[in-house]
Amino acid sequence: MTYLNKNAELKRGYNPYLDSAMDDMGTQMDVGLLIMEAGDTYTYQDEAKEVAILLFSGSVTYDWNGNTVRADRPDCFHHEATCLLASCGTRVTLTALAHSELYLQATVNPERYTPVLFTPDTVQVQHAGANGELMGCMRREIKTFFDYDNAPFSNMVLGEVLNFPGKWSSYPPHHHPQPEVYFYRFDYPDGFGAGFANGEIYKTGHNGLAVINNGFHSQAAAPGYAMCYAWGIRHLDGDPWMKTRIDDEAHAWLWRADANDHIFKG
Repeated sequence: MTYLNKNAELKRGYNPYLDSAMDDMGTQMDVGLLIMEAGDTYTYQDEAKEVAILLFSGSVTYDWNGNTVRADRPDCFHHEATCLLASCGTRVTLTALAHSELYLQATVNPERYTPVLFTPDTVQVQHAGANGELMGCMRREIKTFFDYDNAPFSNMVLGEVLNFPGKWSSYPPHHHPQPEVYFYRFDYPDGFGAGFANGEIYKTGHNGLAVINNGFHSQAAAPGYAMCYAWGIRHLDGDPWMKTRIDDEAHAWLWRADANDHIFKG
């Protein structure tokens, strides 16, 4: 597990976090945060890599293959996302209409497919822990933009998790063979949480990134601070992530409906 905090280095334009051509820490992906001001434009085109461009906040237009679509998202805590998934060779131009921040994730994929725009109406949302499991301590919203089910032509998976203040997510602890990337956002810049992976604990903060390349993992947000993190996975060759989840046997009993009955009910 590796945690990167680049807040002090962030600037207007593209800010790289991971570069698969240099040191991708096993993710096989490029990951970065694009910061734009009104009137800025940014073009992405790579003859070998597909790209996913997720709007965290702001107002932009996406232009590709003769299409122009405007996307608005005041924040990632109360509003659903827009995300464009485009194949290698596709020229995508972003134009900012206001201060905007976008997450970019790319990987090698020789397959050329018709780009897909995932909109707030198409986001898959799972309201996990909403029925009071574990006294409500793991209530969160798991959002999936695309995975093997709806985008088998892609070599990637991308979604978001809305982690409510003081709650846990990616819980009970689990793992999967495919490395995963978490990119954290907090509703307040000083917000923080904790991440657990492969026996290590790390403090999470706004615009931080964690690379989880082995071991069981889970997350928690400090009380009072909402946490939203993008989660990205690159399929392994011959072993795609197909909602793969291997629970830690020591904590598997937490799935029982009566898991906390032996203590008390809140």
